[in-house]
Amino acid sequence: MADTSAVRSPMTGPAASGDLHVLVLAGGLSYERDVSLRSGRRVLDALRTIGVEAELRDADVALLPALAADPPDAVVIALHGATGEDGSLRGVLDLCGVPYVGCDARASRLAWDKPSAKAVLRENGIPTPDWVALPHDRFSELGAVAVLDRIVDRLGLPLMVKPAQGGSGLGAAVVRDAAALPAAMVGCFAYDSTALVERYVSGMDVAVSVVDLGNGPQALPPVEIVPRNGVYDYAARYTAGRTTWHAPARLDASVTGRVTEVALAAHRALGLRDLSRVDLIVDADGRPHVLEVNVSPGMTETSLLPLAIQAAGLDFGKVLGSLVGRAAARRS
Repeated sequence: MADTSAVRSPMTGPAASGDLHVLVLAGGLSYERDVSLRSGRRVLDALRTIGVEAELRDADVALLPALAADPPDAVVIALHGATGEDGSLRGVLDLCGVPYVGCDARASRLAWDKPSAKAVLRENGIPTPDWVALPHDRFSELGAVAVLDRIVDRLGLPLMVKPAQGGSGLGAAVVRDAAALPAAMVGCFAYDSTALVERYVSGMDVAVSVVDLGNGPQALPPVEIVPRNGVYDYAARYTAGRTTWHAPARLDASVTGRVTEVALAAHRALGLRDLSRVDLIVDADGRPHVLEVNVSPGMTETSLLPLAIQAAGLDFGKVLGSLVGRAAARRS
């Protein structure tokens, strides 16, 4: 199991006494709006349970006037998709002088764009599957058949096709036959103008959540993901009965150590802060491969970060309270 000793210290500071006024942002206009609202409500309930004054608000035209009229001590961004993860909202909060849980705008932009993030990971010696990023315009201009043939020649089969920017498995597909690649690309382009095509690595799906509660980034126990249909897509993530989770993951100690080390390295390489979730594949030889890093992890009843917190023996509300307390302290 991952070392969680540093995240077991009791919560101190304003969050412990309930003196904080926290705004939870959820909803937005992305494809993940419903999931975001579920995350936001769960965060709201958890914070109120520990005595923190919290309210839920959407990121709409009423947000900035509300921030000006009654500035919160900290914001929890429970928005998924571009609104919560492309860095733009974080930049606006910075302009307003309102602190928030999570990484800054620059790091958020980097992690949101999967090809850019993978390039940084590769530069830092962090394993990630080989890939090519293909904008829709180039796909059309260069000739779809010729481009796809070259991709298969270069990366081989099977392949994973997914939007270069996006989450929750929307628009993602495993391609095991070259004949299925065009349809996968079309499905992907429905969600993003750029497709990320990467070599598919067979193995165990694992997510490692990273939190910093005051003693530096710490990896929580890895969570193993076993989707019933073999692909961890949107339905598998948010439909009861579609996926089984094991927290902690069924890995031996040495592999768990490698997985958590790689996750922490990815968190640091991308310049992240407070919390993240690193999604990996552990191959048959026990080698981890980073697929992507999420800076606004889901907080629903089937989300991976809350499962990891529970596996670590920690209280969800107290972890959130500690994170908002740290965020609030950045105001000064």
